Amino acid sequence: MVLPILKYGHPALRQKGARVEKITPPIKQLIGDLLETMYAAAGVGLAAQQVGHGLQLTVIDVRGIKDRPSTLEINGNPAEVNGFMPLVLLNPSITPVANPVSGPEGCLSFPEIYAEIARPESVHVVGMNEKGERIEFGCGGLLARAVQHEADHLHGILFIDRMGNEIKRELKPQLDQLQEASKEELKKKAQR
Repeated sequence: MVLPILKYGHPALRQKGARVEKITPPIKQLIGDLLETMYAAAGVGLAAQQVGHGLQLTVIDVRGIKDRPSTLEINGNPAEVNGFMPLVLLNPSITPVANPVSGPEGCLSFPEIYAEIARPESVHVVGMNEKGERIEFGCGGLLARAVQHEADHLHGILFIDRMGNEIKRELKPQLDQLQEASKEELKKKAQR
């Protein structure tokens, strides 16, 4: 089922996710819904917080992006990124293994807002997959950026928190408008 994606200003986006200890039927359903919602919105990643669930669960799929390549290593060997997608990642632990580089980022919770964000170019990731199995991999390029962006969501960190002050000042009118619209939406829901 395609779920509504929460926009900036909704308190659930700032919620730190609880660890997922086992794969239950509701978790399986949420994984399916996250994937369906991400694809419907033409995104490359979506975190549970973005649909109102405070869990350490995210989905990623970078297959459709040709102009921003991704790299993947499993057990220290290069691996085919497309064969690893879609990636369901629970309880991720991320370790930077390269220096930060700036790159363009957007977010489904911030429609039409994009900015250059500095993040480590490659990372080492340990987590759990949709079967409850431990997964460990290294990644670079867009996949590394997406993993870091989504992992931030799982801790209530938004990409605007990673922006420089000058960029934030430039985007302030759009951010204020988005935040106000979210607050109005919440007020309307509370009155129903």
